[in-house]
Amino acid sequence: MITPTGALILIVPVLPIAVWAAVSDMKRMKIPNNAVLALAAVWPLLGWLAVATWAAWLWGFALMAIVLVAGYLLYTTGTFGAGDAKYAAAMAPIFVGTNIGPILLLIAACLIGALITHRVMRAIPAIRRMTPDWQSWTERRYFPLGFALSGIVVFYLVAAIWPQV
Repeated sequence: MITPTGALILIVPVLPIAVWAAVSDMKRMKIPNNAVLALAAVWPLLGWLAVATWAAWLWGFALMAIVLVAGYLLYTTGTFGAGDAKYAAAMAPIFVGTNIGPILLLIAACLIGALITHRVMRAIPAIRRMTPDWQSWTERRYFPLGFALSGIVVFYLVAAIWPQV
């Protein structure tokens, strides 16, 4: 499990990368490989400072590989975009050692919240005028999942900063 100090250390590089990925996904319906690589580099460089043991740090790499394989399988079935799969794998080590129940709740809340937020923003004329070239506004079949994935990792780290009561 990530420590509160570790979450604070990780949120510094993760937050700008998450914003970059979310905005890019909403604008072009693609998450840049450089954003994925930047996020994937956070764990080897800073992850060891975020967890209590070396074993947890190493398990983070295993979790990254597991999510990458699962994401690839979802991509091959057309369920998931390739960028979404890579981005999910890059952020996976941050969740090492966390109970699955709260993570599933966070995932559900962020997916629903991102969908509602995206649809509300799309319906506001002022926002549409500021971002007329964003592909996600007119895309009917696909949703910019990078927006939700960014929310998941950022909200998790923010919540992990404060110790549980």
